[in-house]
Amino acid sequence: MTMYFGLVGYPVKHSVSPAMHNAAFKQLGIDAVYLAFEVKPNEVDKAIFGAKALGFKGLNITIPHKEKALEFVKPDSLAARIGAINTIDLETMKGYNTDAYGALKALESSRVNVEGKNILIVGAGGAARAIAFALIEKSLVVISNRTEQRGLKLVEELRRYGESIFIPYNEIEKLEGKIDVIVNATPLGMKGFESKPPLPHSLIRDVVVFDTVYNPMETELIKLARKRKCKVVYGIDMLVYQGAKAFEIWTGKKAPVEVMKKAAINSLTLNSTSFISTSTNGHFPPLS
Repeated sequence: MTMYFGLVGYPVKHSVSPAMHNAAFKQLGIDAVYLAFEVKPNEVDKAIFGAKALGFKGLNITIPHKEKALEFVKPDSLAARIGAINTIDLETMKGYNTDAYGALKALESSRVNVEGKNILIVGAGGAARAIAFALIEKSLVVISNRTEQRGLKLVEELRRYGESIFIPYNEIEKLEGKIDVIVNATPLGMKGFESKPPLPHSLIRDVVVFDTVYNPMETELIKLARKRKCKVVYGIDMLVYQGAKAFEIWTGKKAPVEVMKKAAINSLTLNSTSFISTSTNGHFPPLS
């Protein structure tokens, strides 16, 4: 019998997760289908319980539902600490956060050492929380967010586990020369959102730049970082690794990571040519 899995978010038209997971199912001979569903804010509970009632085996949760969805599942210890989930096993109604794993693997695969570094995370939503909690015991985590109250709340939670400070978004330029790694954990740059970089250009010098946005792969932030000879970490790597972890939670089988990565890139090239530009000369940027 065919098994069903899905992605719940708003919007999701840009997502390459269906292509990525369906390629993995095909590679391993698993009779399963992965679908994407646009679910408006405040209706995520209906989507979760509706999918369970329909016999779906698992869901991924993306923007803007990662924090709200936590209320309707039993989170594992990491997801509970983060306060956001992106993966649900509908058979057990257990929630997980594989974004943290995906972020660490993306940094590791790009040979970025985060031990003892000063890391700026722009944003305070689900992705930002996952990355911050993944790094807090290794690094000084600096949070900047347009909504100060949300950013300050995250910093307060992070301080239970390590060193963290908040910098108001309108004062972010003060960090010039004091940061080793910059992480964009906002949707700025994503297809369908404003394409501008989420922080002043003056900060993009002699730093590692990690953009969690993957569609397009070559965001304006990544283009600027590459132009200034900064080391970059692509959002597609985080997407693939977090997806691989979710796949393993659902199936109990080792995920075919390279197959998933190839499918994700192919899906991007079919749906958008925005990152195949003169800046890349028609070649894909290195993923690791």
